[in-house]
Amino acid sequence: MPNPKRRHSKTRRDKRRTHDSLATVQSVRCSNCGEQKRPHRVCAACGYYNGRQVLTRVSA
Repeated sequence: MPNPKRRHSKTRRDKRRTHDSLATVQSVRCSNCGEQKRPHRVCAACGYYNGRQVLTRVSA
C-alpha cells in the first residue's frame, strides 16, 4: 500500500475538510398551531400539512 512521501500542509488538509461541516436545520412556524416544524413536513404537534389535517393524534 502506498505511503505519502511528504507531509500535507494544514491548508491542504483544511481544503479537503471544507464540506464536512453540518448544515443548520431550518424551521418554519406551523400555519395551524404556530409550533416550529421542518419545512414541507407534517406538523408533529397538530398533524396538519398544507392547510389540511393529515394525521390524527392518538391519546395513550
